[in-house]
Amino acid sequence: MSTMTACITGWAHSKFGRLADETVESLIVGVAKQAIEDSGLEASQIDEVLLGHFNAGFSVQDFTASLVFQASDDFRFKPATRVENACATGSAAVHQGVRAIEAGKARHVLVVGVEQMTTTPGPEIGKNLLKASYLPEDGETPAGFAGVFGKIAQAYFQKYGDQSDALASIAAKNHHNGASNPFAQMQKDLGYDFCRAESEKNPFVAGPLKRTDCSLVSDGAAAVVISDVQSALSMNKAVAFRSMAHSQDFLPMSKRDILKFEGCSHAWNTALTQANLTLDDLSFVETHDCFTIAELIEYEAMGLAKPGEGANIALSGEVAKDGRLPVNPSGGLKSKGHPIGATGVSMHVLSAMQLCGTAPEGMQLEAPQLAGIFNMGGAAVANYVSVLERIK
Repeated sequence: MSTMTACITGWAHSKFGRLADETVESLIVGVAKQAIEDSGLEASQIDEVLLGHFNAGFSVQDFTASLVFQASDDFRFKPATRVENACATGSAAVHQGVRAIEAGKARHVLVVGVEQMTTTPGPEIGKNLLKASYLPEDGETPAGFAGVFGKIAQAYFQKYGDQSDALASIAAKNHHNGASNPFAQMQKDLGYDFCRAESEKNPFVAGPLKRTDCSLVSDGAAAVVISDVQSALSMNKAVAFRSMAHSQDFLPMSKRDILKFEGCSHAWNTALTQANLTLDDLSFVETHDCFTIAELIEYEAMGLAKPGEGANIALSGEVAKDGRLPVNPSGGLKSKGHPIGATGVSMHVLSAMQLCGTAPEGMQLEAPQLAGIFNMGGAAVANYVSVLERIK
């Protein structure tokens, strides 16, 4: 058994979507207050604050760490830092929070993840997101980040054959799951046929990727309170980090085999070895389906399938909500939305809910014991894995 150093003891999650009445500040303040209240603590008991916020031009207000203090004057003079690692920003902030506790510098840490994307004009959104790729190689990619993953999908299809059935199956699964998630931006079970067929409502976006293969542009926030184990055991609930791993890879895709997501494999192997577990021990996984091709390759990278055989997993029903290893019971980024800085925190919140049996009706799995989380920044550049287990 690995030594557990920290537990999630409180959480909050905003609705994800086009939230015209919210600002970055209001989103942060809302979840910060709720998460602290949920933990049973006072703001004065929080030792450190971490904010996951990607921005890259989505918000005019940059330098946002102290916005968390708008939730309570009792935060004044506490350390607060903004953490950023592209689309894995939320998990980067969570992992920093755990580290502060491991270092003995904090007993209780508040981690908030936030992004407001929908107030930015469409073309600019693409440009902002493309900043998370290697610009000398990918800077001119049409369709922005979708274009980058369109290239990956095309290369995968060339090597292993047309995977359109598998991608549609992943999209349909995640939309089916998201229909039961009240926090999700798109609570609509679109069905396999809609996701499979090109149509006016589902056009090709980049390479073989259609609109249903791409996660949504979204506003939203999520927060967790992380406490040391001793404190957590006297609190209302405690979901422990059984292990966590962060594997960063090269930024240029030309320096690696992009069909392998080796950083993802490395992070999963490290986290499972640390926790003394195998994939078979996990009850479910929340994985980073920014595009359906990403989820497909992640099946292979995490060891569910051999290289080139991810489609078998997608089509077999093994990863469905009632399958052997449910993947993205929340609906994933595909239907939940992907407010960049909030995504990783959201994954931890929804996984903790599952383990405590308090996930929304229809989304709740039957008595899950162990959760695996994979959050990715860029095209498998920043790779974060957490393994969670409820201990109280």
